[in-house]
Amino acid sequence: MMAKHPVVSLFDVDNTLLDNDRVVQDMMRFLEAEVGHERQQRYWAIFEELRREVGYADYLGALQRYRVENPRDSHLLAVSSFLVNYQFANRLFPGSLDAVDRFRQWGPVVILSDGDVVFQPRKIERSGLQEAVESNILIYVHKELELDDVERRYPAEHYVLVDDKVRILDAVKKIWGERVTTVFPRQGHYARDEREVAKYRKPDVTVERIGELADADLAALRAATRKA
Repeated sequence: MMAKHPVVSLFDVDNTLLDNDRVVQDMMRFLEAEVGHERQQRYWAIFEELRREVGYADYLGALQRYRVENPRDSHLLAVSSFLVNYQFANRLFPGSLDAVDRFRQWGPVVILSDGDVVFQPRKIERSGLQEAVESNILIYVHKELELDDVERRYPAEHYVLVDDKVRILDAVKKIWGERVTTVFPRQGHYARDEREVAKYRKPDVTVERIGELADADLAALRAATRKA
């Protein structure tokens, strides 16, 4: 059995370390230029349909479905290239790598993300996050349902979970209780949706931007931990 780390920190990617809303805006502009407004809107309709089906964002999967409807659209290769070769490092939030470095002083830092098996790993690699966390990466369909696997791979006395979705923070808190400190960076459209945020319990710690965690204090984070 693996020895337990005193602390393992778990970071989400999209809108936590990386400004995914900006990525989507860039993609919308590119699609508009390549395929026109109507087909750009159709792509996003397919994207949302697929997300409801699989439970995570699947940009390439939506592109495949779009292709079925438009098999002769020669612009598809350009769109695919745009996604695969996007400069994700330019969309890291200011201070995100500094925050990761700070948390690495206390123990392993692990990327804990939902997503597909092609585009999400590519995003993590090209953004520089894979190197920053020493390839400690876990990608699931529904990460809040896989906590037993997280514990098996990265056993710890205490976890710190940083995520922009209060739904995820709340779900994990219900399972791990005082064994986890939930940290909520108010970034991205999910975090700014006050009605959505109000549905769930208040996270242990809230920051306005991820860069604030570059000066985080472990003792203070532990002291802020609430019971489930």
